[in-house]
Parts: sequence; C-alpha cells; structure tokens
Amino acid sequence: MTDTIHFGTDGWRAIIGKDFTESNLARVVEAAAAVFKEESLAAGYSPNALPVLLVGHDCRQDAHRFAQLAAGIAAAAGFTVMLSHDYCPTPALCWSIAHNEGAIGGIMLTSSHNPAEYLGVKLRMADGGASPKDFTDRVEALLPESPLFDRSPFTEVDFIEPYLEALRALVDAEAINKAKLKVVVDPLYGAGRIHLANLLRDLGVEVVEINNADDPSFDGLHPEPIPPWIDRGITKVQELGFDAVFITDGDADRIGAIDARGLFVNPHRILTLLVAHLAEDKGLQGRVVSTITSSALLARQCKRLGLDLTSTPVGFKWIYGEMEKGDVMIGGEESGGIGIPTHVKERDGLLMALLLTEMMAERKMGLHDLVEQMFSQIGRLEFLRQGLTLAEEQMEVFRTETVTHFTRESLCGKRVVEIDRRDGIKFSLEDDAWVMMRPSGTEPLVRIYAEAATNEEVEALLEAATIIVKGPLA
Repeated sequence: MTDTIHFGTDGWRAIIGKDFTESNLARVVEAAAAVFKEESLAAGYSPNALPVLLVGHDCRQDAHRFAQLAAGIAAAAGFTVMLSHDYCPTPALCWSIAHNEGAIGGIMLTSSHNPAEYLGVKLRMADGGASPKDFTDRVEALLPESPLFDRSPFTEVDFIEPYLEALRALVDAEAINKAKLKVVVDPLYGAGRIHLANLLRDLGVEVVEINNADDPSFDGLHPEPIPPWIDRGITKVQELGFDAVFITDGDADRIGAIDARGLFVNPHRILTLLVAHLAEDKGLQGRVVSTITSSALLARQCKRLGLDLTSTPVGFKWIYGEMEKGDVMIGGEESGGIGIPTHVKERDGLLMALLLTEMMAERKMGLHDLVEQMFSQIGRLEFLRQGLTLAEEQMEVFRTETVTHFTRESLCGKRVVEIDRRDGIKFSLEDDAWVMMRPSGTEPLVRIYAEAATNEEVEALLEAATIIVKGPLA
C-alpha cells in the first residue's frame, strides 16, 4: 500500500484526524518499540527485563490522550514506560532520558512549529539526541499494515521540575538577579508556556507572558518564532518598554527574540551572540557546529574567536552526529534550534533564553546593544527565508535536474565562489553573500534562503532563486 507515514528532517507529522490517527500512531509506536527492543537486546538487556522508555507530549489537541496510547503500546512491548504527567518541552523529555541511566530512548508527541491541526512523533536516543536516519529507516521498514493495539500499564511522572533545576544551575543566578531585567515571554501557546516565565521569575527577572492560555487552536498562530507570528510580542515589548522578548516554538526546542525597539533578532544572530558569550564570558572552548543554512556572521565570529566551525546538512540530527564525535561547544541551525551538548545533545529554547538573559546581565547591555556590538566587531548581514510551493512536475525537475546539474558563474552581479550540493543547492558568492534552495524535510515545498549585506540584495537573490527553482516549467 502507499504509506503516508514517513520520517522527515525530525520525525513524522500529520494532520490530526486525517493521517494522524490512533491507528497510524499505534503503527509507528509498535514499529519504534520493535527497533528500541533490537537496540536493547544488542546492549545486553534480557527480553524479560527491557529498559525504560520515556514518553512526552506538547499542547496540541488530545495530545495527552494520544501519549497515553503510545505509552501503553510501548509498555506492552516489554518496556518500563514513564509518561509525562502533563505537557512538557521536547528538551525536558530529552534531558530526562539522558539523565535516566535505565533509559534506552524516548517518544515525543509533537509537531514542533507546524500549525495547530498537526501532531507528530519524534524519537529520541539514550543520550536524549535525535534519532539518526538509519534508526527511523528501520522504524519505517517495520511499520505493520494493521496495529495490534496491545497495551500494558505505565507510570505518569513529572519531567519538568528536575529539568528546570538543571537549567537554573547552568547560569549565574546572582548576576541575573542583580541586573533587574524585564522581559516578555511568548511561548506561542506551546510547551514552553508557564515554564520559561516562571524560571525567569525565579531568577529575579520581571516577566510578562503572552500567548500562554491552554488553547489547542493556538488562537490561529503558527507556533514558529519568526515573523509574522511574533507581532504580538513586538507590540507588547514596545508598549511596556521592556528589555527583550523571548519566543519559543510549539515544543520549546527553538528560540527567537525581539529587542527593546521591537526589532526581530533572528536565530542566526542569537547563535552568533551565544558563541561569543560562551567563549568570552564563560571561558568555554570547542567546535561550533551549524547547518549549511547558517549565517556567514557565524563564520566571521568563529574566525574572530579562533574557534573551529563545522558545517552539516539541514536538520539537528546532523549536528547531533557531530556532538557524538565530541569537542563541540555549541551547535545550532537557522530555524532556531540551538543546543549545548554538556547539557543535553539536543536543542533547548528555554536554555538559550536563559543564556541570552545571562549575557545581557553580565555585559550590562540590552539585547539591541549586544547585537550592535556584534555588528561593530564582525560586520552586518541581512537574511530572509521563504517557502515556495511547486506543482508536482516542477518539484520533480527541481529534485532531479536543478539540484544535481544547475550551475552559474555569477548571480545578481556577484561572482559564485562555491556550489554546495549536499542538501539542495547552495551558491556561495563574493562578499559573504549566499543563496540556497532545498526541498523542505517537513512540508511539501522548497525553501529558499538568502543572505547579503543589504535587504535589497537579499530580495534580488530570492527573486533569482525563485526563477531557478520554478525552472523551465514556470
């Protein structure tokens, strides 16, 4: 049969009641449990004494009920299963897995930044990291035609408080308390709601939280910390005169920010700031890892600080692979997922908000001034991303012809320095400008990315890329 279940960049996602059904969820969990069982047996566990699997969920419609179904099915496969007693951020689940010596992995029910009508499944490994492609390929290969729906008892536990305690220990609470900062927190109705705001309050920060109701519809917002979904935060920080806005996505593993003037601080700039904070303020060392869509600002920052920069294809699982090799200080991606492996080998939007708060406190500078200081050190670049929906024939031409064969010596008057085809096609241009086109791993579209010295140059590159992507069938 033609199967609708496929694991993309990070997990399987589908519309609730359409392809995300109890039956399809059961198929995924039964297959995932079978692969986790293979891993357990290979690690020396007895078939009669399998390790622990942790299950969590975000704030979407019926997410806890679906998570209970998943927990029961995993328990029926022989695992000791612990289910989050309420919604939790994905990084809370990942941290809980990594700090449970008896855990072999976890199952997170979330659809991350997708609209409210979606739900999905992310699989996590014993160290809390994202499941690699070979693991999810094995899961797909074992998907049953019809699920058994066998279920056994499991335990509901609190993953949140131990995780929040661990976050508090990672920053200078005294410095933050003395700074008397004021911030707006916008969880976009996602799994960071209440938790990040209370954590900051405990550290002495004055907090106003918006978009934090128990509303599975997300009030029509997409839980993605980028424009236009952050407009309420822009309005609120200007109204209150606060120092910053911190925004998390649907499962709180991504971060976005807004400065006191209402200007969006995109994830490229956040990651570049945090590299400086970790290296200069906290004295940390190690490689910086980022995806192929990351800003040239990051390369400039690493050069300034004498840090090695490793580039990967899009998807945090590739960054996780580098973290497994060791000697990584921080890893991050263009979409706002940033992680520090000494905490957990996974993205954590809450931790990144705390580190930005700590940086503001220790340097006695607002977020706007931190960004301006960074520009004075390494220069300024502008960035935009857009999605382009194609007809089926256009998508086929793009995948099979454009990505593999298209070439140019110049684009928009700039010389092409390098062409990278590891993940779609990326043209690196002179003056650190670049443009990239790649099929989305989570949505049926082509993503186009561009960065250059001015917004006008970025717009021109996006227009040129759109023509290239649509190709001769336009």
